[in-house]
Amino acid sequence: MAKREDLPAPAQGLVLTHFLTVRDVHVSSRFYADILGGEVVLAENPGIVKIANGWIIMNPGGGPTPDKPEVVLTAPEPGDPVSSFLNVRVADLAAFYEQATAKGAHFLTEPLDRKAELRCYLRDPDGYLVEVGQATGMLHGVFADRTPADGG
Repeated sequence: MAKREDLPAPAQGLVLTHFLTVRDVHVSSRFYADILGGEVVLAENPGIVKIANGWIIMNPGGGPTPDKPEVVLTAPEPGDPVSSFLNVRVADLAAFYEQATAKGAHFLTEPLDRKAELRCYLRDPDGYLVEVGQATGMLHGVFADRTPADGG
């Protein structure tokens, strides 16, 4: 049985978790444990992986429930637009990238220097986008150039 401190169950106040609708809880749990260095603290119903100072909670999709009427949860399909993503911050992106790639992670690009940060993206087994970044310039007041899309 998992200890209270391993679960997102604060004795007071709150904790922030991220919920993912997944096709296979075991496969997704292994991805977050292996690639992001998490610990599977609950195998299913729901699956919970503790990572650093947070948790990812996973369950298969499903229809409405009494506490969320008219809400249907589904994992993303290939080609679906992205409206949110998991943002992971690391101390050394080059080391993380090397270790994650050796474990089988497939990144969209190598880490790129965006002036404010170094960053790259990968997708999890369900296609969720995961940004991995390292603060660089932003620590010294240097930020990314504005793009035409954001009015720059």
